[in-house]
Amino acid sequence: MTDSSKGLLYAVITASLWGALAIVLKISLNYFDSFTVVWWRFTMAFSVLAIWFLFRRPGYLRILKRPPFKLVIAGLLLGVNYIGFMQGVHYAGPAVTQVMIQVGPVSLAFTGFVFFKERLTLIRAFGFLLAIIGFGFFYYQQLQMLVGSSNLLNQGVLWILLGAWAWTGYAILNKILVRTIPSSQINLILYGVPALLFIPLVDFSSFATIDSAWVILILLFMGGNTLAAYGALSLALKYAEANKVSIIITANPIITFILLEILLWAEVSWFAIPIVSALSYFGAALVLVGAVLAIGVFPRMNKVK
Repeated sequence: MTDSSKGLLYAVITASLWGALAIVLKISLNYFDSFTVVWWRFTMAFSVLAIWFLFRRPGYLRILKRPPFKLVIAGLLLGVNYIGFMQGVHYAGPAVTQVMIQVGPVSLAFTGFVFFKERLTLIRAFGFLLAIIGFGFFYYQQLQMLVGSSNLLNQGVLWILLGAWAWTGYAILNKILVRTIPSSQINLILYGVPALLFIPLVDFSSFATIDSAWVILILLFMGGNTLAAYGALSLALKYAEANKVSIIITANPIITFILLEILLWAEVSWFAIPIVSALSYFGAALVLVGAVLAIGVFPRMNKVK
């Protein structure tokens, strides 16, 4: 297997993990509340990483004594991103959340022109326009499908937008910090800060009621997803070109849509699965194509001055 093939395989693994995550998060709400789930995800990821450093790179743990202020803020923003995504899944469902959360990378691409003085290409400008049209069209179609439940949809979308824009802020700070701090050290603080932040909001009694291996598997998947997905992403970027990896990663909502359709076909009763219309899928496709173009997959196109 060539290096490029390895990279694309790891990218598919990352996209698959993220695509399945939204559905598993929805299932977890049968047993835990949103804040407890988010706290668990950060706590498990932090604990595993800290233990690994303790035995392999103990010097990396020194950053816990006095983490940079910008890194702490980045951790807070990532915590807001996680709870925004989780609440979006809770109120609006996995499909809507996976589409609307693309506001994050599109917003990050936009900040490149505003704050980092990147030059705008014609294809990226078209991508922004296509994504904006797609967001509006998808949202409108979902409103038509959920007559009588529009308040839940609106509440979920607001949470998603909050999470997406918090992720944009986190990504900007991470882009600055990674120049001087190893990414694995950055992740240690990024996981640790939200783990502390959400402690007062955790319902610890819900862990005492766990009575099946199924729930334990859900907890392990949610906690390990962050480490596994980002680990695979790092390997994908090591072996394959960033633009090819970006296309695969940005398309991870497709995995969610496929899994939801399979669950609908199998008539599972884990949670209420809203039907996504053909027009909604069309709007989602506009969002994904626009996002891929907006983040600069084709940097050699003519530039708009």
